[in-house]
Amino acid sequence: MTRLAPDAALIERDFAVPDIRCAGCISKLEQGLVRDARIKTARVNFTEKRVHLSCTADADMPDLLGAFTSLGFEAHPIGEGPREVDAEAASSRELLRAVAVAGFAMMNIMLLSVSVWSGAAGVTRDLFHWLSAMIALPTIAYAGRPFFRSAWRALRHGHTNMDVPISIGVSLATALSLYETATHGPHAYFDSAVMLLFFLLCGRWLDSVMRDRARGGVTALLRNMGTGAMVLQGDGKTQWVDATQLQPGMVMLVAAGERLAADGVIVLGATRIDLSLLTGESAPQQASIDDVVHAGTLNMESPVRVRVTAAGTDTAIADIARLMGEASQGKSRYVRIADRAARLYAPAVHSLALAAFAGWMIAGAGWHEALLIAVAVLIITCPCALGLAVPAAQIVAAGALMKRGVLIKDGSALERMAEVDRALIDKTGTLTLGRPVASNLHEIAPDHQALLLALAQASRHPLSAALTRDLGALGVSPAAIEAAQETPGFGMAAVWKGRPVTLGRPQGADAGSELATELCIEDAPVATVRFADALRPDALPAIAALQALGVDAMILSGDRTAAVAPVARTLGLTALTGLSPQDKLSAIGRQAAAGHKVLMIGDGLNDGPALAAGHASMAPGSASDVGKNASDCIFLGDRLMPVADTIRMARQTQAVVRQNFMLAIGYNVIAVPLAFAGIVTPLIAAIAMSGSSLIVVGNALRLKRTLT
Repeated sequence: MTRLAPDAALIERDFAVPDIRCAGCISKLEQGLVRDARIKTARVNFTEKRVHLSCTADADMPDLLGAFTSLGFEAHPIGEGPREVDAEAASSRELLRAVAVAGFAMMNIMLLSVSVWSGAAGVTRDLFHWLSAMIALPTIAYAGRPFFRSAWRALRHGHTNMDVPISIGVSLATALSLYETATHGPHAYFDSAVMLLFFLLCGRWLDSVMRDRARGGVTALLRNMGTGAMVLQGDGKTQWVDATQLQPGMVMLVAAGERLAADGVIVLGATRIDLSLLTGESAPQQASIDDVVHAGTLNMESPVRVRVTAAGTDTAIADIARLMGEASQGKSRYVRIADRAARLYAPAVHSLALAAFAGWMIAGAGWHEALLIAVAVLIITCPCALGLAVPAAQIVAAGALMKRGVLIKDGSALERMAEVDRALIDKTGTLTLGRPVASNLHEIAPDHQALLLALAQASRHPLSAALTRDLGALGVSPAAIEAAQETPGFGMAAVWKGRPVTLGRPQGADAGSELATELCIEDAPVATVRFADALRPDALPAIAALQALGVDAMILSGDRTAAVAPVARTLGLTALTGLSPQDKLSAIGRQAAAGHKVLMIGDGLNDGPALAAGHASMAPGSASDVGKNASDCIFLGDRLMPVADTIRMARQTQAVVRQNFMLAIGYNVIAVPLAFAGIVTPLIAAIAMSGSSLIVVGNALRLKRTLT
């Protein structure tokens, strides 16, 4: 995709780079690309594996692709066709197939290895080794391709990456195992090589799944736009125009119940617009001539004509999608604990193994003995325990939280959740239940309650659905009515005991100031049902629990001040009201600039960019698809307390992760000198390595007791 930059002398180009794997890749690309004088800036979007370049107009595409190649990366220009999307999907499928192959092979090789460890010797042992080789060699060649390709591409251009030491370790262990098998040696290490590949592939595939979900957030957001509109032609006729073909100046005919496909201004008619997608406010707002309306909002009542002012990528909803992408890109720079350790750990391990080989060769040992000791060092220092330190704790914590109704979406969510010290909470649908609740049914006569239920049951309006639910909960039975008919914009009409009855919008002077519906018999109002968005039942103790954890909370809302003030007073919180998505993003930025780690909690489309920008984020299960996709965690049910439970669990998880790292490091401090001294055989090294992993997993299991 190419477009003019703000500086007319520069153009902007986007590239898909599937081989972005870690923080080292980000640094290498952003620092290495700008060495080309034609490339002024390079910015990596780690989540989407894309790179955005600002470059001079004379930079040809082959030259730009060559800049990526010189750094050991393969890039595809975005906008040249669907190949970059296909490449991402194909990469995920390839990883999944590799995981399946490696897992199946690992189980079979381990079965054969158990027999050798149990004392099989001579011809029997050789047979098992050859069988293991027959399974392992094609498995390693197939399942190791993601690592081998990446390592070769980097080495070919004089660079290294995390896949280089992985490829060296797997290849060396496989080659030595094959030599041991061919020379009737007592030990082969095919199981270790395949097991290492399996666990590494699992991590990489899960990472790919997380990225697919992140990309799906923006896709789900843009689905909220109308697919097209009926457009008024110059001769008075109408024609359906796809949303991608709408242009400013066109006049759309928007029917009741239709979602707008573009931003515009009403030029004829009046209606009520559901703005919850953009503002989060549950009450529909009155809109008439000269009022601005936005793509993605819903026309609730009457047909209107709207002159298009912005379409496609220029609409407010598309701008929110852009903000979400930029916000998640900023968060992608967060380097996980395991990645930080692995960047130093892997080179150190392989340097140590090389030193062991060289040292024993100098000491006079033969190459075979020296290589066995070097492989023992590699195996005993295999970062399985280190690699399990984070995921083992996260998996146990995620399982415990799931029982409390919290779903963890992002692998690093708990790590970031443990660091939060400030919670910014949306009102509608988050502090409140996000659905209208009839607040004065006890004031209405039983006969009128029965009539209300009969009329509400026949309507599809959201308030009618709420009224049906609340009256049903009271055990009310519907009255017998006839000739029920619903008119969009006016409500329900029917005949009850020979008298005309209606259920619709109140007609008083303050009709637009509250959410209500009015029952009339023979055009005379007899009952007005008022609705409120009730607080979550445990909102007050949940806020107190957050404060006890040292997390200060405040309200960020797109609602009017009058709608937010009662909630703020009840909970004792400060509030910012009438905020746009950009305003919420700015509020988070101010908190972050002051040194706070922000937990954003919201549910609507208007919260999407803020959820993506927060240090951590949560959304209720009732949230929009956009809110769910942009958040790190989802809590189910009507309770708010799972937010505090998640923070408490996250902090305990991080304590266990630190303990696991200390266990893994302590194991290596003891085991590595023994392996370096030649005291530990590869078999004992494999057992020790497995034992360290079991200790780490056992320590992680203690997290199950955190919330009990």
